Amino acid sequence: MKFNEMTYTRPDIDALLAECKQLAAKAAAADSDEAIVETYYEQSRAFADYTTASNLANIHYTCDTRDAYWKAEQDFFDANGPAVSNASVEISRAFLSNPHVDALTKALGTTCVAGMKNAVLGMDERTLDLQKEYNALVSQYQQIYGGALVELDGKQLTIPQLGPYKESLDAKTRRAAYEAEAGYFDAHRAELDELYTKIVKNLNAQAKLMGYHDYSELSYVRMNRIGYGPEEIQRFRDQVAHDVVPELQKVIALKAKRTGIEHPTFCDLPVSFKDGNPKPIEGYDARMAAARTMYHELSPETAEFIDFMQDNELFDVESRPGKMNGGYMTSLPSYKAPFIFANWNGTSADVDVLTHECGHAFEGYVAERDPHVPADLECPGMESAEIHSMAMEFLTAPWHKLLFGKDVDKYALQHAEDSFLFLAYGCIVDEFQHKMYQNPDLTPDERNAVWLELEHKYRPWVDFDNLPFYGRGAGWQRQLHIYECPFYYIDYCLSTMAALQFFLLSLKDHKDAWQRYLKLVRRAGLASYTELCETAGLKVPFTDGSIKAIAQEMGQWIAAHQV
Repeated sequence: MKFNEMTYTRPDIDALLAECKQLAAKAAAADSDEAIVETYYEQSRAFADYTTASNLANIHYTCDTRDAYWKAEQDFFDANGPAVSNASVEISRAFLSNPHVDALTKALGTTCVAGMKNAVLGMDERTLDLQKEYNALVSQYQQIYGGALVELDGKQLTIPQLGPYKESLDAKTRRAAYEAEAGYFDAHRAELDELYTKIVKNLNAQAKLMGYHDYSELSYVRMNRIGYGPEEIQRFRDQVAHDVVPELQKVIALKAKRTGIEHPTFCDLPVSFKDGNPKPIEGYDARMAAARTMYHELSPETAEFIDFMQDNELFDVESRPGKMNGGYMTSLPSYKAPFIFANWNGTSADVDVLTHECGHAFEGYVAERDPHVPADLECPGMESAEIHSMAMEFLTAPWHKLLFGKDVDKYALQHAEDSFLFLAYGCIVDEFQHKMYQNPDLTPDERNAVWLELEHKYRPWVDFDNLPFYGRGAGWQRQLHIYECPFYYIDYCLSTMAALQFFLLSLKDHKDAWQRYLKLVRRAGLASYTELCETAGLKVPFTDGSIKAIAQEMGQWIAAHQV
């Protein structure tokens, strides 16, 4: 069924909550291993229509944040979502009280019971009003960001549409693009500062109501971290600072030599080549045709997947006014259909987001067709889900010529560099958030000072050159995740470590790397991050020294493939 034929009906919340009570009673009373497993599948199916409706509303809303109807539907789910989430938690609580609960681990792997424990520890009915308030704050942020239009080159442009200007070979044009963007954010400075203050205080209030010190502690539960916590993440960040940053400084030096920009500033960082960055082929139809060929040749599984996605028009990837920024994949379980949202702007990032979100969607497509995988375990923890997307960016490399033509070697180098360099930025975002929630009374200026301090720690090569907005340390406000889904961003770093290993493996034996990837994908959400890495034969990056060899190998490949 094509996306525009999928019907939306606002769900009956009272009926759903009543069904949840019945399911909780059934979960508590299940009198055998077989009964508790069957009840788990039943409760998982019960949320399909609600999740489908919620995701349909969110897709339509983010595709046009100015549409009053879909804004009202988004408001409906913002207001009622917490009650549904808490009802789901009560079902989990009932399962955990049942003496047969261990049967779920035997049947469905290690994440099922551990995930329910996190769900119980992460929710509390006393926080319902705070959760509703938080949802409304996020929607306010999305409206400010999604409604952004700036004046440049005699045109009204969205933030994503500034991308090509930021990659211009003319330094003044690049600077003008960043200044135009900065002007918009500075014009909304008071609103953005106030919103973030409210978000930090709201989430910390939720945490304290539940007995946690602050939200940085509660976040590990709500993000469903299984098998690791703040100590492991700090060890990971320490390795990035100690073992990765020195390699990245070499990469930056090579890039400066290659571009001929002797003293690059922040506005120069998007430029990767003296004669211009790689440009993908133009035209939606041409790109989609190339993607279809690419995925047909990659494997039988991806051929079936891309046909389903394209034939059912499950993409909205072109930027336009009113559309929310960023990119995502979401699922419509009643239709067993993934959906991909993006904002193409004519740069190589268009291909990044295409292959990235197709990685997410491919995993979802496979899991939705496996009868053994319950709907709520189709997707693993986000640090694991991002492996599917980031590894797909690299595993499609043999076909990138279809999308870049003569620029394919330039894209390969730029993509490897950008992925490697991302580790530093991702750690800035994560450490910044820990500091914000642990120090909730910082003023806006003090928050910005922390960001600049972390920039110096992880990206010492960055010179903001008195650029408005970014120069005062407010650039973090452009990062949607900090407002919308706190503490998510480190997931990208953990998955990047897996993706870089897939890249290095693919250089030696692409078929073997792909089979490892498929094996990982097919475990869906039935295994933890550590288990999934081990499934594919990858190093787990929490152990001291585990990252250094990977970083050195990446540095060597980049140095050997200068274009």
